[in-house]
Amino acid sequence: MEFLREHQMDIMMVLSGICGNLAFFVYINKILSVRRKIALMSMELGAMFLLMADRCNYLYRGSADTTGYRMVRISNFMVFFLTVFMIFTFNLYLKDLYADEGEMEQMPKRLKIVDFLCVLGAALVIYSQFTGLYYYFDESNLYHRGGGFYICYLIPAVIWVLQLSVILQYRSFDRKIRLSLIIFSVFPMIASVAQSYIEGISFTNMTLAGVVILIYIFALFRMNESMERARQLEINILKEEKKNSRMIFEQTAQALASAIDAKDKYTHGHSMRVAEYSRKIAEEAGKNEKECEEIYFAALLHDVGKIGIPDRIINKEGKLTAEEFSKVKDHPAIGQKILSSIGRLPYLSIGAHFHHERYDGTGYPEGLKGEDIPAIARIIAVADAYDAMTSKRSYRDPLAQQRVREEIVEGMESQFDPVYAGIMVRLIDADTKYLMKEREEGRQSGWKSEVNCNEYRSDYSEGVLLTDRPVKIVFRCRELNALSGERRKGRADIVLYDALDGRLHTDENKQQEMSYYEYGTIGLDGQIGLEGVRKTQIRESGERRRAGSASGNEVRSCELEAVKVGDHLKLRLSENGFITEIIAALPDGVRYAYAALTGEFCNVWIDRIEKEETPVEEGTIPRIAPKINFAEGPEGDLPNLQIDGWRTASTKGIPVVNGMKVSFHAKSLPMARLVWHCPFITLFHADEGLVGGRNFREYALMRLDGECWQMCEGVQKKTQVSKLESFENWTDWKKRNKEGYDCEIEIRREGSRMVFCMEDCGIFIRNIISVTADTDEIYMALTGDQCAITNIRIQLPGTEAKTMTDVG
Repeated sequence: MEFLREHQMDIMMVLSGICGNLAFFVYINKILSVRRKIALMSMELGAMFLLMADRCNYLYRGSADTTGYRMVRISNFMVFFLTVFMIFTFNLYLKDLYADEGEMEQMPKRLKIVDFLCVLGAALVIYSQFTGLYYYFDESNLYHRGGGFYICYLIPAVIWVLQLSVILQYRSFDRKIRLSLIIFSVFPMIASVAQSYIEGISFTNMTLAGVVILIYIFALFRMNESMERARQLEINILKEEKKNSRMIFEQTAQALASAIDAKDKYTHGHSMRVAEYSRKIAEEAGKNEKECEEIYFAALLHDVGKIGIPDRIINKEGKLTAEEFSKVKDHPAIGQKILSSIGRLPYLSIGAHFHHERYDGTGYPEGLKGEDIPAIARIIAVADAYDAMTSKRSYRDPLAQQRVREEIVEGMESQFDPVYAGIMVRLIDADTKYLMKEREEGRQSGWKSEVNCNEYRSDYSEGVLLTDRPVKIVFRCRELNALSGERRKGRADIVLYDALDGRLHTDENKQQEMSYYEYGTIGLDGQIGLEGVRKTQIRESGERRRAGSASGNEVRSCELEAVKVGDHLKLRLSENGFITEIIAALPDGVRYAYAALTGEFCNVWIDRIEKEETPVEEGTIPRIAPKINFAEGPEGDLPNLQIDGWRTASTKGIPVVNGMKVSFHAKSLPMARLVWHCPFITLFHADEGLVGGRNFREYALMRLDGECWQMCEGVQKKTQVSKLESFENWTDWKKRNKEGYDCEIEIRREGSRMVFCMEDCGIFIRNIISVTADTDEIYMALTGDQCAITNIRIQLPGTEAKTMTDVG
């Protein structure tokens, strides 16, 4: 002991120097992760400053001058504070090890308790400076232990015990790393016990510095071993990847170069879209990342065989003759021949060869049936058909999404694999903004860059969707003069509307097909006609420009800023300092709003469209008309629900119990236009029993139009749909849904197997859902799309009139 007392100042000096050097080595290390470097550097620097402070304490204690007075108090505070700091940084190091090398997603609660105790310990150190809890100084500037001195040892001791218990329980590292962690937890604890009985020797501080040095040494050994293994592995991988990448690049580049020669002007971008849709279907089907990538590239090259079809046939306007169609049917074989030369990627030729096979065996070129058709080709077939129907052709415009959906449903088990077709239908249902469609290439956000109008609305731009993310359209216009009996001056208009395909329509049949609804127009001449909205508020500021010269060559620069929140729309049209601000209350909050540029005897050029990524808050637009409530009516055990869009609202979870019944009154909203605009039932688990809550896991989504979706792995479903005598057709079914109806859901449950029976306007539905997840807490909630649900009643087994008033 006397040896330590005599030489501990020198020992502190050496250890602090070593820790400082190690901190520098950690800083320049390029292998460690950022979090690991910060933790190790903090420990090394903490140990260095700890020993320096402790050394100053010994040097200046008993010194009655001003310097001694200050140094003793500062150094003692630093000793106590840095001890807690080092334990905290070790806890950071420990958590990073478990998260990185131990691949632990959820940290043990004990380590979180350690963080709290460290903060508490630091707070007590600060508190002690004013109260003498841990120590105080006498008139000679000598240090004495305070009444709560043992607390400063108790907190670190508890922390070390907690950390040691975690280290011993979770053995996620090799022996060297685990040994260093155990040493850090055990040795300082032993030293603290010794120091509590022996004054004058800094056992704890010197031990802390020593074990910190050992931690870095063991980490260095581990790094060297990992580097050697990684270096050898990387060399082998790089050699193989370099060889394969070169071969794949050369062969694929040749195939792509050949495919480019086939310039089909009617399917520009088709392969890219089919590839994206195919990958989405594969992901939803649970394919792994490698399989999804293979399907993507196979779909990208599925039409490469068209390079062997004459251009006059590929680009022919109108219907093909039987002979011409026979030649077109050769393209799968041609594509297979081209891509089969890429022997290392056989899946490429599979997609090209079989994507025109039909599930019922009537396709070409081989007439394969069912699952004899490779899965890659069955996926591409659905994506290919979807894009063909949603893209413009020489003989027709894109089909409405509702029509496309119905075509795919009708083609299940005949043209398409029912599993992959079902996934495509689900993607369509989720695509409420109709983003999965052909867009004009080379034009920003799908807009035509130039509009030239002669007669009114003879030409118009593509529509831009107005949402809660503000958009700015910067454009120029030139209003022309025209002689038509009398001199008339042209005008430019902004048209606000809604349509299934987002396009402005002038043909009545097309308007009906696309459920076209026009809110009105805003003219650059100041004429505002928004007859299709409930209420408008208009404010103008600045000085309006004067009419242009008779030559009609003046070009005007304008900006339109727009944002939509719920059922309110705010627009700001500015030109040369004159600003028109408009707030419009739309008929409801369900419809979409698009803006398009058109006019009469004018030219319009769209310069750019700027869209913000962050949505505005709910109250950004002042409300000028009350919100329309479609969910008025008697209220049951749960609040009434108005669902303006795809699952925009839902009830809280209802625990699924054997023999229970759930009844409600449902009504599709007046603007609902599709079959799936009806109530849904979601089956899920969440800690709080709330849709989207903590640890949310959705098992199935049951719709009252008869469709049922499996939403995750580990779920088996069986759906039985029967059309009763009261069912006439789907048009009548939608009409009856808008009129409103009462629905009752009967539920049977045996363990993880649940049966849901319900009836909706002549459709009887029976869904059998089996969940393999290990949980007894399964909830159901009511949601939907463009519908209102009222008078929700929950009847528990064994009750009749009595209802459940507090559910979930």
